[in-house]
Amino acid sequence: MRILLKSLAGLVNYLHDLILVVSKTLGLGLSDKDLHFWVIGALGLFIFIFSDYIFKFLARWSISAISFIFTLTFLSVFVFAVEIEQAITGRGNMEFTDITMGLYGFLIFAAIYLVLKMSIRILQRKIKK
Repeated sequence: MRILLKSLAGLVNYLHDLILVVSKTLGLGLSDKDLHFWVIGALGLFIFIFSDYIFKFLARWSISAISFIFTLTFLSVFVFAVEIEQAITGRGNMEFTDITMGLYGFLIFAAIYLVLKMSIRILQRKIKK
């Protein structure tokens, strides 16, 4: 897990330095803060447009699909934060397996919930007939 985080941090640092060099080479005179404004702003807009398209497509079927994606995204950030916190404080072990097992738990619980929900709906429809 530490290797993965260090690799990702290295990639982010490389891209950061590359963007700074390109900015200076082009004579843009942008500060580090200016680059954060432009890069994160553009990245955020790209993610927004992409997710808006996907969520509108999913909303045709069910709002639950959007809720599922939101929850999975939230939990992904949360479990990474917990593992990083464990590394920083030294309490517990920072392991990728902990992340995957936590998300696997959500998937299993969600599957059980959805099966129960569908079963109740089917039963209700049969009772009405």
